[in-house]
Amino acid sequence: MSVFATEAPALKTPLLQINDLTKHFALNGGFLGRAAGVVRAVDGVSFDVAGGETLGIVGESGCGKSTTARLLVDLIRPDSGQVVIDGRLVGVDMSVREMRRHMQMVFQDSYASLNPRMTMEDAIAFGPMVNGESKARALGLAHELLAKVGLEPVRFAGRYPHELSGGQRQRVNIARALAFSPKIVILDEAVSALDKSVEAQVLNLLADLKSELNLTYIFISHDLNVVRHISDRVMVMYLGQVVEIGPVNSLYAQPAHPYTRALLGAMPSMDPDRRTMEAPLAGDPPNPINPPTGCRFHTRCKFAAEVCSQSQPIQHILADARHYAACHAYTPGSGHPGLGMSS
Repeated sequence: MSVFATEAPALKTPLLQINDLTKHFALNGGFLGRAAGVVRAVDGVSFDVAGGETLGIVGESGCGKSTTARLLVDLIRPDSGQVVIDGRLVGVDMSVREMRRHMQMVFQDSYASLNPRMTMEDAIAFGPMVNGESKARALGLAHELLAKVGLEPVRFAGRYPHELSGGQRQRVNIARALAFSPKIVILDEAVSALDKSVEAQVLNLLADLKSELNLTYIFISHDLNVVRHISDRVMVMYLGQVVEIGPVNSLYAQPAHPYTRALLGAMPSMDPDRRTMEAPLAGDPPNPINPPTGCRFHTRCKFAAEVCSQSQPIQHILADARHYAACHAYTPGSGHPGLGMSS
């Protein structure tokens, strides 16, 4: 069941709706080969994305960000939950094949994402050709997309992955994702392996493409500064669940959930007057095989009360109707004394 017991107000025109998405991975090694348990990688994740916006997803390693992304494009089959695109339920009203024409993904490792034996034009043209496009038209599209992402087709179309830099390969991967004319592009740590100057160039490219092609992005990253720069809204995940989601300015200025506050408190600052004197968060996340009862963050939360270990928090709508957090401190009558700060 989702960590959110009540429904948040829906976005005005959601392009993508995710309802109670769940994925548990069975662990082998038990007696006579029986399952020894399950890893609760994604546990009741729900959110909406409006057409034309960028949703950033942040959280510590192992919180379920990348697994959520792979569930959206059916690279991993979910145990339960719904993916709805433009009001059409994937698997019922829309086939997975059609879904992948609407939603594409760019991965972190630009080299592993490409076939080392295929030239760049062939890598981009492969998808359209598999879907019935003629070779001539697919190659023409590949050249057009190479130019669109800033790579001259005359110079780069016949090259192989090892002949390109990391930034150039990632541009090719972006072009390959665009070959289907998708509405939604999921970027899973797509710039984290690049140096800062190249990262800035790719981020500017993504912004230009979004404006030109009216794209919708889901941007996953560990870099909170990059997420703040590129996102319209931000979703914070912890141990397979969503703990807070809201407009980027509201969430960064007034983080509501203690985990979000800890994440933002860990951001490095060049201001000597804002030096971090103590760690905002200690310890590692609990084992996802046997997560804590109640609020999963309560074992690391300095504001934890008795109720936090007894029941899952429901969502609380903050001043901005699109900003909400799952924390007992905001639920009237929950028995939590509060965070000592205004919401």
